Amino acid sequence: MCGIAGQINYRASAIDVNELTLLAVRDAMQTRGPDGAGIWIAADHRTGLAHRRLSIIDLSAASDQPLSINGGDAVIVFNGEIYNYQLLRTELSARGVNFTTQGDTEVLAQLLRLDGWQGLRKLRGMYAFAYHDTRTGRSVLARDPYGIKPLYYADTLGALSFASSVKALAHHPHISRSIDPVAEVGFLLTGSVPEPHTILSDIKALPPGHVLLVEPGLAPQLRCFEALADYYTAEQTAADERELRSALLDSVRAHMVADVDVGSFLSSGVDSGALLGLMRDAGANSVRSLTVRFQEFAGMANDEGPLAETLAQRYGATHSEAWVSQADFAADWDAFSDAMDQPSIDGMNTWMVSKAARAAGLKVAISGLGGDELLGGYPSFQDLPRWQRRTAWLRWLPARTPMVNALIPLLRWTGLHPKSAGVLRYCSHLSELYALKRGLFIPEELPQLLARDRIEAGRAAVQQWLAPLEPAVHDDFAAISCLESTRYMRNQLLRDTDWASMAHSLEVRTPLVDRDLLRAIMPARVLIQRAGGKSLLASAPSTPLPQSITHRPKTGFSTPVARWQQSLPALQSWREFPFLSTQKTPWARRYAVAVWQQQKARFA
Repeated sequence: MCGIAGQINYRASAIDVNELTLLAVRDAMQTRGPDGAGIWIAADHRTGLAHRRLSIIDLSAASDQPLSINGGDAVIVFNGEIYNYQLLRTELSARGVNFTTQGDTEVLAQLLRLDGWQGLRKLRGMYAFAYHDTRTGRSVLARDPYGIKPLYYADTLGALSFASSVKALAHHPHISRSIDPVAEVGFLLTGSVPEPHTILSDIKALPPGHVLLVEPGLAPQLRCFEALADYYTAEQTAADERELRSALLDSVRAHMVADVDVGSFLSSGVDSGALLGLMRDAGANSVRSLTVRFQEFAGMANDEGPLAETLAQRYGATHSEAWVSQADFAADWDAFSDAMDQPSIDGMNTWMVSKAARAAGLKVAISGLGGDELLGGYPSFQDLPRWQRRTAWLRWLPARTPMVNALIPLLRWTGLHPKSAGVLRYCSHLSELYALKRGLFIPEELPQLLARDRIEAGRAAVQQWLAPLEPAVHDDFAAISCLESTRYMRNQLLRDTDWASMAHSLEVRTPLVDRDLLRAIMPARVLIQRAGGKSLLASAPSTPLPQSITHRPKTGFSTPVARWQQSLPALQSWREFPFLSTQKTPWARRYAVAVWQQQKARFA
């Protein structure tokens, strides 16, 4: 896990790579790679690559980056892990490749040299990289199909600049710091900035499963090499529980490949508990597990500690706990806000547990993120089909938009959530109902937060918020799983996990967010729905989870942020908007407005 940066000039008129600029962008990501740093600039100063390293696989200096192969024929900077690199190494060796390192970076570079970007479908892992062929001057930037690892770029003045972080890339003097109105509207609708937009107009996110091809004299071109949505259209086939357990164990085993210890984020939930059990089944005799406990939750149902300790004992883990208080939240706020690479209403849970894990000496930890999306654990899997049936008649109702505008103030006055009115307007298809359920504000409320011209400039965010799935996914379970994975998880959970963990130089791995596992699971979705996806996961370890876990209401890693924010001065700017002052305003709305105001001010 690392931080990458670079500049690739594709027009003759582009200004030469400036070493000081490239170093400034690179070193703004120091926590992403405290173990080493490197830079490579072509002799003609038309291309420059930079890297910060967190050493996980092949800890030797031989795998330092930027990494050159075949006597300098190509150079690569890489962020992430290729879990099947040993298998690929064997395949490439049989094709005549002589390796000089023991790491996955060189395997990736040699695969690209031989197969081009079309070979990326062979990869199992999380990754973002830039590969430059010094002979032809062509470059390839790519990002994994789930979008686990970030990659941001700006196309300005005939040059493509890129980095693993928006805030780092903003150090480049040719990149405007103007706020993107689509990002602003999108954040207020969802609580995160929707890709490919970022908070800055000049910077875009490389879409997951895509490459950006850069060739001298030609504008950069986007190409898709793997569309995650395609897997949700897979034909349903017969499957048994043994096959699903095998697929789960295979993913966990793959995600444990490392030359350092791999720990575990452990809550009292099914996802993290089952993964800990599968880690033991995969050969990990003693795993270090970690749970964060909050003083406000002590002795309450959402206190993760006691049951997490039970799970650790059941699977032979060396367990530790970290207690967190409101004072810790206040003390960490400035650092947390500085590290927040994109505005978000989440991330504090990952920040706290990552901080504790790093303090415990871990560099890698397994997370249960993705289990709800993959196995139907969210209420949305039951709620949305039911809402769709119950709102069918509303689709024929005329003048729905004026009715929503009229109802919003009334609902606020009665204490009901203003989104309730949105059901009248946003019920045409499953994606609209999903947007409404996951949404923060609805479009009709935006005039109370933004000027009309700002709303109009950001209107594309509303269209994106409501957009149906492409390609179309026709059965409800697969459609909701796809929506949760490619919208909420991608734009918020994965992004927040990345920046909040890397702020503490910790690599987080997600075995339940894995392309190969998805390919095995989706054809078996009838079995998952019939038996219960979480039940199947709970029984996947050879020693299944106990009933004290499987029969417990879901909590996950929750935090008392709703209470903590009330007394933090940095989070009081929501008071500028009178409609947020009503007693029953959801705390997340106030928090979101305050976070956006604060993050926007950082670029002023």
